[in-house]
Amino acid sequence: MANRHTRHKRIRAKVIGTAQRPRLSVFRSCAHIYAQIIDDQTGRTIVSASDLKMKKDKNTKSDLAKKVGIEIAKKAKEKNITKVVFDRGGHKFHGRVKLLAEGAKEGGLEF
Repeated sequence: MANRHTRHKRIRAKVIGTAQRPRLSVFRSCAHIYAQIIDDQTGRTIVSASDLKMKKDKNTKSDLAKKVGIEIAKKAKEKNITKVVFDRGGHKFHGRVKLLAEGAKEGGLEF
């Protein structure tokens, strides 16, 4: 976990969200995945999405991650956001983080 925090600090030193191109931040826990679009200049979260309220009947965590990506893109379009900077939160661009990014791209967001 300390390694992830070190990687996240290194990423955050380079990835900054602006009003024109906010930051899409991903947090992945063992059970859930969360995404936020943040304007770092004002320190505000513009939109957020997670898999907490989604049905987990026959969906795997990977399926839910992709759905969260599509949902965050839909909410961002409602706020007229099309371009974002992707912040993977210190995780590898692999698995659920990658699927969330693919879902956001399918939904219309550009990285």
